[in-house]
Amino acid sequence: MPLSFVYVLGCSDRHGVRTYVGWTNNIAKRLARHNAGHGARSTRGRVWCLLYVEYFDSRVAAMRREYFLKRARKLRKKLSAGISLFSPVP
Repeated sequence: MPLSFVYVLGCSDRHGVRTYVGWTNNIAKRLARHNAGHGARSTRGRVWCLLYVEYFDSRVAAMRREYFLKRARKLRKKLSAGISLFSPVP
């Protein structure tokens, strides 16, 4: 059974700092798709960096954690604190 990952992405644009939470089986491929404009609609047109990753043995466990992290505003704000508002993240 392949590992599943929950991840938090961050970016800075003219609207400020943004975060995005998702899950995948291949974190490198998924990040590349987000940065290529093939991810969720809210991630298109931005350059994202990986802020946080958690590993899970099952897809169900990863999806449950994703649901929790999407609502964990304080954690996402702490993770994105190092992103500059004035320069895009490489």
